Amino acid sequence: MLETSARLLRLLSLLQLPRDWTGTELAQRLGVSGRTIRTDVQRLRDLGYPVAATRGNVGGYRLGAGADLPPLLLDDDEAVAVTVGLRTATGGAIAGIEEASLRALAKLEQVLPSRLRRRVSALQTYTVPVPRDDAGPSVDTEILTALAAVCRDRERLRFDYADHSGAATVRAVEPYRLVSWGRRWYLFAWDLDREDWRTFRVDRMRPRIPTGPRFAPRELPDDVAAYVSSRVSAAAWRYRARVTVHAPAEVVGERISPAVGVVERVDEHTCVLDTGADSVETLGAHLGLLDADFDVTGPPELVAHLRCLTARYARSTPDR
Repeated sequence: MLETSARLLRLLSLLQLPRDWTGTELAQRLGVSGRTIRTDVQRLRDLGYPVAATRGNVGGYRLGAGADLPPLLLDDDEAVAVTVGLRTATGGAIAGIEEASLRALAKLEQVLPSRLRRRVSALQTYTVPVPRDDAGPSVDTEILTALAAVCRDRERLRFDYADHSGAATVRAVEPYRLVSWGRRWYLFAWDLDREDWRTFRVDRMRPRIPTGPRFAPRELPDDVAAYVSSRVSAAAWRYRARVTVHAPAEVVGERISPAVGVVERVDEHTCVLDTGADSVETLGAHLGLLDADFDVTGPPELVAHLRCLTARYARSTPDR
């Protein structure tokens, strides 16, 4: 049986998991009686930990949110993961979080045991990041957390928005998900005026407070991330093409990401790839990676580029 202080720490660690624990489950985990669990829960409450309890067959204990942040208990792997995550966040795309990340990192590293400090140090010493070639915009922390809150609470939102051309509009939406893609953040929402799903760049948004009334949730697309990435890419494409590919749609779909295009099945051996890119050179590279025969009828710039590539490749492999 654990001593009281060690048992309280173990109990607190269990309660920090995102689930409800019955008194019986906790008693079995700690090897004590249900009465001891009730006593220990009260001790934690006396120390300022907001332990919530619900009655009934499906009731149990859970550590709730309180006015003060209680100490967190992390195992070795969790401590290493948090430390590495904080170091990564210091160079992230969320504005204003770098300084806070550094402060939290300094506090955490100060209390890390030597064995964990060695693991974190090894990761830092022998990991070499490649600088990103896309600077990307930064996102205000308050806006990001405000959007997360309205998604969670299912509250309608009105906001000022600047589209890719800089034109200003006021939008009204039902917000559902935040999607992070590289250094950009997007809000996936149901546009009330257009009565359709839309994706908005968070760095171009200025939410209007207070928020609107709560809404009943709609059925989401099967894969929100794929939905957003395909439409974000399409909106930025300068050149678009519908290419007939002589390969099964399932095979082509495995060779491209949703950001490259959408695959439409024609029959068992043929599909159509609706794709695009900001340049015909990039578009030609995507098509070359399909490793399958394809037919292209436009745009004219793409056709001309592919003919140029054909001649270039032919010159690079002269007959011997």
